[in-house]
Amino acid sequence: MNMKQEKPCVKNKILIIDDDKDITNLLAINLEDMGYEVKLVYDGESGLELAISNKFNLVILDLMLPKIDGLEICKSIRSASVYTPILMLTCKSSEIDRVVGLEIGADDYITKPFSIKELLARVKAIFRRVEAFNNSLSSSGKRVEEIKFGALVIDIEKRKVTLKENLVYLTAKEFDLLHIFVTHPGKVYTRTQLLNTVWGYGFEGYEHTVNSHINRLRAKIESDPTHPHYILTVWGIGYKFTDSWQET
Repeated sequence: MNMKQEKPCVKNKILIIDDDKDITNLLAINLEDMGYEVKLVYDGESGLELAISNKFNLVILDLMLPKIDGLEICKSIRSASVYTPILMLTCKSSEIDRVVGLEIGADDYITKPFSIKELLARVKAIFRRVEAFNNSLSSSGKRVEEIKFGALVIDIEKRKVTLKENLVYLTAKEFDLLHIFVTHPGKVYTRTQLLNTVWGYGFEGYEHTVNSHINRLRAKIESDPTHPHYILTVWGIGYKFTDSWQET
């Protein structure tokens, strides 16, 4: 039975990579009913090729796939600097699979069997977060395109970061964390706030994921990660971005 939903104003394109044709057909029917454009692929090799083309607004990715598994696809997508949001589907219930997926760049996960209603809610939540990032505003009310803090330059539109004119390679989640920090310098965020903002709802208890991403981000942008100048720890609370520099 289709679940009638309010159609989105913009037709987002969704790629579903799953070898279970019954599930993919059901998802496609309900997503198309919401106004999304859906492409179905049943093996990892073909799915990866399409995902790398970066013509989609969301990839719904099963972990257990023929030819190339979902974790390898996720890793390859992020290694190619493609930041399309990824929603993982998995039959596995162990925490390690969920953690690995999140660590290598997945945006959300849902465990089979799942309700169509829940999956549609997850899809809508991902698109809301993407829209929020794309509509980030500066304090002057103008859209932020490039932000500079000393030698650190963040190009919001291109999702590109340079340090001392050298390109810094960030994962999708590392960039999203940095994006939040640099657009709100001096604001203190708890780990839970960062988790909810970047990874979304449903990730209670995964605060250690925030810590590991912060550590890797520091390793890439700080001259001495043990004595950071950009991303500062606020003991007993969380993290903040320095407000010692002014945007230029």
